[in-house]
Amino acid sequence: MPFGFYIIMAAQFFSSFADNALLVAAIALLIQLKSPEWLTPMLKLFFTISYVGLAPFVGAFADALPKGHVMFISNAIKIAGCLLMFLDVNPILAYALVGVGAAAYSPAKYGILTEYLPHQKLVIANGWIEGLTVASIILGTALGGLLVSSAVARPLLAFDLPFIDTDIDTPAEVAMIFIMATYTIAAIFNLYIPRTGVDHRMPKKNPLFLVHDFYHSMRLLWKDKLGQISLAVTTLFWGAGATLQFIVLKWAEVALGLNLSQATYLQAITALGIAMGALLAARMVPLHRAVGVLPVGTVMGLVVIAMVFVKYMPAVVALLIFIGGLAGFFVVPMNALLQHRGHILMGAGHSIAVQNFNENLSILAMLGLYALLIKLNLSVYTVIVLFGVFVTVTMLLVGRRHEYNKRSGELPAIPADATH
Repeated sequence: MPFGFYIIMAAQFFSSFADNALLVAAIALLIQLKSPEWLTPMLKLFFTISYVGLAPFVGAFADALPKGHVMFISNAIKIAGCLLMFLDVNPILAYALVGVGAAAYSPAKYGILTEYLPHQKLVIANGWIEGLTVASIILGTALGGLLVSSAVARPLLAFDLPFIDTDIDTPAEVAMIFIMATYTIAAIFNLYIPRTGVDHRMPKKNPLFLVHDFYHSMRLLWKDKLGQISLAVTTLFWGAGATLQFIVLKWAEVALGLNLSQATYLQAITALGIAMGALLAARMVPLHRAVGVLPVGTVMGLVVIAMVFVKYMPAVVALLIFIGGLAGFFVVPMNALLQHRGHILMGAGHSIAVQNFNENLSILAMLGLYALLIKLNLSVYTVIVLFGVFVTVTMLLVGRRHEYNKRSGELPAIPADATH
């Protein structure tokens, strides 16, 4: 790989690392402000609104400038959101601004690879991105948990600069300083991302045209017999995954007696399971057999319900790794199938925009529902059962739809050696 590729990977790692640590710090801020529990999932909900609302436009923005410049601007927006939290602006509104930066960052981080690398190296490059993303989730979540813990925050708060009042008085504020520094490191790497020589003039700037073009692409993918199945599964996965993040935190508090700092390690354990499942799927499931993993998603929904009965910590770790493993095993082939059909039908850029829109709309809906259940004072055990049943039933319905598609006519062909 050329040296510039490793600069891109470093920028991606530090930005994603900070994203995951920031969620933990923002939750700690809400706890510090004694906010109602149902406001916690609102953090992710407001963060995700930007992905949905800006979906028709962020791709065009990413193509209008050199990708390194887009990523630098995006990280600057994230730093601005952190500053707002530090200046006592409502954490939910400040986190929404971070979401704007993240929404703009997403198409740029994938688009730079297609501009910079020859096509035969794209599979390896995407493997690097996915591997580093999982590592950043695990390490970022763990760092966020450490920084808001009293054991780490107390000595940091005790450190004072002579003649300077920093106004850093809480563990969450300590965490915010470290997170802003990490975003700054990512932004510095962005400045050194190589230029690719691609023409960045936008062919169409009319917002109405961009919305119409996006709508056309979305209809095209949802009508495709394989595209709709893979899109439905990945849409469910990301909505369920975002909700499961908060369910695990609440479950750890109620069932296991863990505080926020300790509970974040359970999220990291789940992410480790996802990485293991994804690696196994990459080795075992060829693209032309991707739909065969649908029953694994159904099983995952049922296994989640077992959280209600588990309280012994080694069993908790094993269960979360198993749940994560099932999730990674069934979503990776579905994601590959979606990328393949999107590439065939409309091109990678439009396909990523449609995928981001649907997946983040699912996150909005499921987190909104979860917040409502918490506001209604339902126990976390009831929420877990409802969540597991919902995932199971939805996956069964997707499977039935696929069987109907097979009966209603020939499915699009997928070559056994397809690599997209």
